[in-house]
Amino acid sequence: MYSLNDVVMMKKAHPCGENSWKIIRMGADIKIECQKCGHVVMLPRREFEKKMKKVIQSTQEN
Repeated sequence: MYSLNDVVMMKKAHPCGENSWKIIRMGADIKIECQKCGHVVMLPRREFEKKMKKVIQSTQEN
């Protein structure tokens, strides 16, 4: 799964060309920030889970 401050890859790239995003807020909605240009987007959790491809960098240690 994913958690706060994880870097995730989305299925579609941002218009700036980057497709890695950092999760900066979690709740019913999830707020993500583009790692290249800093643009912030807020998505409903269900939509985020559909559009997320994989976790690139996890903050959780196993």
